[in-house]
Amino acid sequence: MAVADEVLVLGGGVIGLACAQALQERGVPVRLLERDRLGAATSHGNCGTLTPSHALPLAAPGMVATALRWMLSPGAPFYVKPRVDPALWAWLLRFARRCDAATFQAAIAPKAALLTTSQALLDDLVRRRGLDCGHARDGLTYVYRDASRLERSVRDHALLAGHGIAVERLDADALLAAEPALKPGVAGGLHFPGDGHLRPERYAAELGRIARSDGAVIEEGAEVVELAPTARGWRARLADGRAHEARRVLLATGPWAARMAARLGRRWPIQPGKGYSITYDRPALAPRRPLVLKDRSVCVTAWADGFRLGSTMEFAGYDDRLTRRRLDALERGAAEALREPVGPAKREEWFGWRPMTWDDLPLLGAVPGAPGLWVAAGHGMMGVSMSAATGRILTDLLTGVAPPIDPAPYRPARFG
Repeated sequence: MAVADEVLVLGGGVIGLACAQALQERGVPVRLLERDRLGAATSHGNCGTLTPSHALPLAAPGMVATALRWMLSPGAPFYVKPRVDPALWAWLLRFARRCDAATFQAAIAPKAALLTTSQALLDDLVRRRGLDCGHARDGLTYVYRDASRLERSVRDHALLAGHGIAVERLDADALLAAEPALKPGVAGGLHFPGDGHLRPERYAAELGRIARSDGAVIEEGAEVVELAPTARGWRARLADGRAHEARRVLLATGPWAARMAARLGRRWPIQPGKGYSITYDRPALAPRRPLVLKDRSVCVTAWADGFRLGSTMEFAGYDDRLTRRRLDALERGAAEALREPVGPAKREEWFGWRPMTWDDLPLLGAVPGAPGLWVAAGHGMMGVSMSAATGRILTDLLTGVAPPIDPAPYRPARFG
């Protein structure tokens, strides 16, 4: 079998597609293999927000105590399903050790760099290539009904100014004037004018469209069951018996990356964090821009032709069941804050596994000790928001060009 000079990209979510598109546009031949349909898994049902506002690390001071309280309630924003899972408990311990003020502040810079760079690159890509994905840069607002929670958040988010991320405080009157969809009783909010949103399923489809138009070969329904090194590169064997060989392989399989890496003797601390969403027809009184209802950790996004509630974090392994209490919690949270919390008709109930690392940063770059193997995985809840920068960084590294930001914080070698 001839060894192709193309880069073999495994995974057709927004990360794999963003990398494939950027590589092919640079003139690097790409073959992308997706086991299902493009963007059909984790990239499908998220809220589609583009959020430099989320540059604060998840491991924050006080998070351990908060998480322990939430763990007592299966319907809370964060839940760990009780089970014997040494890898998960090791992950949680490493995460807990990072919940101090010094680590928290130091961890903002690399996350902010990815998010802000990606925002600028995505703006440029949408403009240059005419992406039809509902892209808008109209900001995002955090909504608080608890005054003490708002004050803590004001202090924490003031740190973002030093990283080029603007934040504006809104008092209760200004917030209600800006968002008539909200019920009275709010304490105030934080507005992030640099944030934006898009339709994630259309974004994935558009990335696939322009990658193909540039010459990329994209195969759907191509499940890789074995990846193995060869004398000349890498061989990916598919479930249908076919195989592809290439000198370079990019592993962009999201929450499944750790499983595939384990077969190669790699132990990457990527845990599947299960998120949920419900999509409806658009209500008559929908929010003017994306909201995060911070008291219940519910994200709300309205499009011209739809409306979505999403969020929550459930560590339940690869449990593929929709949990009713998690979905109900989204609707309850929305009902506390919105005049019309659901749309006139429900279209879809969904879950997806987010690839979570304990340091809240993805793995981007060459895999040490495995010549020709590259990885772009572990983006947590920020896959859409970080996708454009990820594609650019991997393309630059693969072609020997200096990336727009320092790739060192995301190097796979930090996990061994």
